[in-house]
Amino acid sequence: MASQNIKGVLQRKMLQIDVTFGTYLFSPIEKFAYYSIVFLLFSLTSIAIILYLPHHISILAGRAWYYIHGETIDIAASARDVLGSALGAGKDAGAIVREL
Repeated sequence: MASQNIKGVLQRKMLQIDVTFGTYLFSPIEKFAYYSIVFLLFSLTSIAIILYLPHHISILAGRAWYYIHGETIDIAASARDVLGSALGAGKDAGAIVREL
């Protein structure tokens, strides 16, 4: 029952996309080429966001810190220090639990 519902939803979405972008007028080869280009652009954009956005956010956070406080700070190093101390505290707590 659920698979039929999901299949119906996907068919309606494909019809909505076809009508919205006019791809229902394309031949099957043109549709394949069009959707291949759309998939390629979407994939490259997603990969770029995953790879470069965290670094860009750290740069922006460092600039904001500089504008607010007037001193430079390495956000990545600060995050590593915080995570290292948190993980270190977790290891100490684990040792205490093992001793009990």
